[in-house]
Amino acid sequence: MKEQITALITGTRKGIGRHLVHHYTNLGFQVIGCSRSEIDFSVNNYQHFCLDVCDEKDVKRMFSQIRKSYGRLDILINNAGIASMNHALLTTMDTVHKIYGTNVFGTFLFCREAAKIMQRNQYGRIVNFSTVAVPLKLEGEAIYASSKAAVISLTQILSREFADLGITVNAIGPTPVKTDLIKSVPEEKINQLMQRQAINRHGDFDDITNVIDFFIKPESAFITG
Repeated sequence: MKEQITALITGTRKGIGRHLVHHYTNLGFQVIGCSRSEIDFSVNNYQHFCLDVCDEKDVKRMFSQIRKSYGRLDILINNAGIASMNHALLTTMDTVHKIYGTNVFGTFLFCREAAKIMQRNQYGRIVNFSTVAVPLKLEGEAIYASSKAAVISLTQILSREFADLGITVNAIGPTPVKTDLIKSVPEEKINQLMQRQAINRHGDFDDITNVIDFFIKPESAFITG
């Protein structure tokens, strides 16, 4: 009998993360998710943890529970992220620490702990989230975009460090998707951004899951970094 695929997704309370929970549980995966707050939905084959992704003690405790409960972890999707759009001169250090804490430190922490479990089976798929704000170098997003640029660099280096463990590490950089992450961004700014895209529209959840589905396939073993 084929073993059930086990996937961990961060930031699952709403938006893209919530969609990913439904998408992968519908495919028969055992999904584990986490967020800072409680969720308001119930799904079969889903276990939720409340924690901050950059709280090392809580994160290590969660991974210990995953190891005990499932004995394996096949997929990690680092979806959790926060953003703040402001001119650099108006950006506080508190904002800088929060953004880097979630987007960079949390991503690294989850990659490290996931790889410790994945290496036991010499198999794993890790997908990190960057953003189109990195290549477009969007004004007003110095800290958010630079944190996600760090995620790209981290992804590329970890792909080399984890290759001998049978683990691939890739990143996606979505265009604006209608979630809470961009709801405070002026519509004019979003429209200007979309005008710079080859396809002038918002991204949607299916656009994202389509790319993730490709990266996490067993047949994608040669696609990394």
